[in-house]
Amino acid sequence: MLTIKDLFEIKAIDGLKIVAGKKGINNIISFVNIMENPDTFDWLSPNELLLSTGYIFKDNEELQNQIIKELSEINCSGLVIKMQRYFKQLPQNMIDQANKYGLPLLELPFEYTLSNVISIINEKASGRYDLLNRKTLDMHNILFRIALEGGGIEQISSMLSQTVNNPILILDQGWKLLHYTEHAENKVPLAFCFDLVKNRAVFHKEFTDSIPINISGMNKPVKRIYNLENLNIKCRILPVAVANSIYGYIVVWETVSDLTEFDYIVLEQASTIMALERIRAKEIEDVKLKIRQEFFDDLLTGKITSSDTIHALCEFHGLNSKYMYYCIVINIDSPELEQYKDIVERKYKLENTARKCVDLVYEQGSESQGEITCFHRNNRMIILIGQNNNRPPISKINAKHFANELYKALDGQIDNTSFLVGIGRQYKTIESLHKSFSEANESIRLMQKMDRRGGISHFEDHTVYHFLDSNIKDMELEEFFMKHLGKIYEHDKVHGTSYIFTLENYFMYNLNISETAKAMFLHRNTLIYRIEKIKEILNTDLKNSEELLQIQLALKIFRLLNKNL
Repeated sequence: MLTIKDLFEIKAIDGLKIVAGKKGINNIISFVNIMENPDTFDWLSPNELLLSTGYIFKDNEELQNQIIKELSEINCSGLVIKMQRYFKQLPQNMIDQANKYGLPLLELPFEYTLSNVISIINEKASGRYDLLNRKTLDMHNILFRIALEGGGIEQISSMLSQTVNNPILILDQGWKLLHYTEHAENKVPLAFCFDLVKNRAVFHKEFTDSIPINISGMNKPVKRIYNLENLNIKCRILPVAVANSIYGYIVVWETVSDLTEFDYIVLEQASTIMALERIRAKEIEDVKLKIRQEFFDDLLTGKITSSDTIHALCEFHGLNSKYMYYCIVINIDSPELEQYKDIVERKYKLENTARKCVDLVYEQGSESQGEITCFHRNNRMIILIGQNNNRPPISKINAKHFANELYKALDGQIDNTSFLVGIGRQYKTIESLHKSFSEANESIRLMQKMDRRGGISHFEDHTVYHFLDSNIKDMELEEFFMKHLGKIYEHDKVHGTSYIFTLENYFMYNLNISETAKAMFLHRNTLIYRIEKIKEILNTDLKNSEELLQIQLALKIFRLLNKNL
């Protein structure tokens, strides 16, 4: 094996001189690389000898000190600086730092080119490569056998932890926990630092945002420091990826021992094996999901007519067929998705938003008074809520309370997105669930027709609207509205009054002057004046029950036709 000390015996690079860090004179050299970019730190490996002209740190003392410290922490072999181009002599602060950390700091005579020096040293180090390759091939075979025998990420994680001698966290592409392996000698237990719940986020957003999004920039594990109270934990992070698709991340909790060159190679091999395992698991999950989707689609459209079939399939897919169910449908509208011209990218962004919404639904589940099943179809979330038959049915008020709390959570936590929440009625048997689903969708359709941008509604809130919209043509509705409220509508348009809205509130508060004035923030006399003007325009005393019904229907039609004032 080649060491720093051996470099001085190579006649082809005669004149090489060590000026600091002599404690590391026996450091092993496995790779030689050029460092002319400050971002290089993320991609360095142990036992790597770095060559540089010093351009990137020639005028920056803070960066000079940081480089020496970082290279030492990564267990690099040493730093060789080509003289005369930017340095006539190396700064004293770098010499002091190199002595402090025991990192060999060497001067290379000006006449040598960096590429030529790399070629010379690599040729001398080639013997070590052969040994390393044999070891890594053995480890690759072990990991591959685990995958072939169905050991899954659990056994891969366990083997990886034993090999690199540190705890391991396996996360999905959204940084949620898939599996973790603790290490007996870990002095900072993972359970002390994280809420280790499967399919929950482990690291905070600030930490994960610091990781490069482009995996082409992550060809080696990146180093990050995780700050925990008074502790700074060194982590190594590597994507589980194939081509440009990320399937997750491997995080090494580097608290037991520093990673070696061999460890880094094993991590890269494990990443590839883990990616194949994740692809296999995803294919299986996709098949299960497709079967599950087909069941729910058939259930919610009423295509399954056999009670025995429904009961058998419900048990298989996690629904209790003996429960009473009702359905909530949530329409997701995110205008910013329009900026994505690529259909695939737009669908991916929508999927991410929908998954976040589903997670929020389950977080709010305790408010539902029933068992929740939630999934999404394109831009709609479907929530099935089942309740034991021995309990009183969930009332319209209870259902709207849960939907309202859910709406507030979604509106508060999902940015630049609006939600329409439709609620169907509760039915005694699961065979009738498709009716509740249809009612929830109808509530959303009517809210959209009335140009609602957000909010909730129960199907029973729209009974009259549904009847009118489903049974009467728009032209006939228009004629009815103009006949009974046309004069008020024209008066509002010409004079800028708001008599139609006054009438809506007047009927909403059961023709009670005091309650209506209070709700509209009007003085009582102002409201009385408006009501008298309305009576005058319509030539009615607003006492005849038949006329009152006709006016109320005309107000409903006003909203249904979405007429503008």
